[in-house]
Amino acid sequence: MKTGKPNILILMADQLTPGALPFYGNPVTRTPHLSALAARSVVFDSAYTNSPLCAPSRYVFMSGQLPSAIGAYDNAAEMPTEVLTFGHYLRHAGYRTILSGKMHFCGPDQLHGFEERLTTDIYPADFGWTPDWSRPDIRPSWYHNMSSVTDAGPCIRTNQLDYDDEVVFAAERKLYDIAREGDERPFCMLVSMTHPHDPYAISEEYWQRYDDAEIDMPKLTLPPEQHDPHSQRLRFVCELDRTPISAQQIRDARHAYYGAVSYVDDQVGRLLKALDKAGLAEDTVIVVLADHGDMLGERGLWYKMNFFEGAARIPLMVHAPDRFAPRRVAASVSSADILPTLVDIAHGGETPAAPEAIAGRSLWPHLKGQPGHDEVIGEYLGEGAIAPLVMIRRDRYKFVHSPADPDQLYDLVADPLEQINLAGNLAHAERLAAFRDEVAERWNLPQLHRQVLASQRRRHFHYEAENQGKRRSWDFQPFDDASLRYMRNHLELDALEAMARFPRVPLK
Repeated sequence: MKTGKPNILILMADQLTPGALPFYGNPVTRTPHLSALAARSVVFDSAYTNSPLCAPSRYVFMSGQLPSAIGAYDNAAEMPTEVLTFGHYLRHAGYRTILSGKMHFCGPDQLHGFEERLTTDIYPADFGWTPDWSRPDIRPSWYHNMSSVTDAGPCIRTNQLDYDDEVVFAAERKLYDIAREGDERPFCMLVSMTHPHDPYAISEEYWQRYDDAEIDMPKLTLPPEQHDPHSQRLRFVCELDRTPISAQQIRDARHAYYGAVSYVDDQVGRLLKALDKAGLAEDTVIVVLADHGDMLGERGLWYKMNFFEGAARIPLMVHAPDRFAPRRVAASVSSADILPTLVDIAHGGETPAAPEAIAGRSLWPHLKGQPGHDEVIGEYLGEGAIAPLVMIRRDRYKFVHSPADPDQLYDLVADPLEQINLAGNLAHAERLAAFRDEVAERWNLPQLHRQVLASQRRRHFHYEAENQGKRRSWDFQPFDDASLRYMRNHLELDALEAMARFPRVPLK
């Protein structure tokens, strides 16, 4: 049994639903690297995002706090600098913290506890993507439409391929740098790719890994009139209500998505190989997860922004077979639980006193095969909503509530496709009432609604003002000191080559 502070490597994919992975039951996709990792990991079969949208989900993952507690309402919300993240906790514990890739930080703080950031972000850091709940009938022009589906197919290059190739190369090189440098601190490196997030386009190499005929289609399709009110609004926001989608376009989009999943798997393989070659694998805990899922046409919906299983569930595994025996965990857990889990891993389960209470709960008991919590609390406060949307997932049930819409209650054991809303079933009236009482106790939803609207007004005004006159960008500018790279005159040639070579050649 290993003790001491291990290195931590976190591999994050964007918009990766567990239903698209073979070790979660998908019969089509091929992910040899992730599947091999899962076979020797603690795999969580019921892990969820706490907010099914890019920026809020990542803020929760970083901070262990729910969106309403830190103002993480939507994709243009700023996470305040004073919010503590696992970057701060681990640096406080003596870790070297490194980020390569996407985190969708908005505002001037682009580090949030990371000591080093290797790349810029793929998304803007300003307030330009702020929703407007006061004008629900106006579709935001900046939001993506259904072209991701209608234009799905193979390609040569994309913006996202350019980005992820850079992210993985930078992380791979950093692993070798860590092995060659003299810094004795353990590291926590987060490598965050933007695939398989739409648009659904992938290079020929990955497209051709799948035959068109083998691509499985959505299990459940609903006609528009059978959608709940929130789903109806999502159809409007994404222009799905005015964009006919053919069966072949659905198949093409899923085909490209599966190709992107295989691309992610290959990048994971590259990083695992570098970790091994650098001599770091033996004492590194590997965490694999996504920020949220993707509906992929299930229920006739795409992308995320709802609490149905396709959008809200995420893959999650922790690989450290010498510390945690491989197993499957059935209990429902969430992204908010990552921060306290990392702190426990860093301290061997002997968690020091925290400076504040957090919403997340450590997965340490689950990792050790002991009883742990079975509960997820969710909030969605972004585009497509007109009032706060909250979720409680516990035992076999999922309850979704918004003051603007009828309640939804699903038994996920008896009804995994969420076709039967039990909220109107008299046999579940007592359970429904208990969930409603819990919502009233947990949240002041009218006050939260006012806070979201006020934040939106401020950010709209702020963005308009910042675009007058000379504009200053918050986008992260990575700095690489060229004077310390490759061959320079501050070191003798033989000394430089000896230090840069790995394994190092002893100086003569």
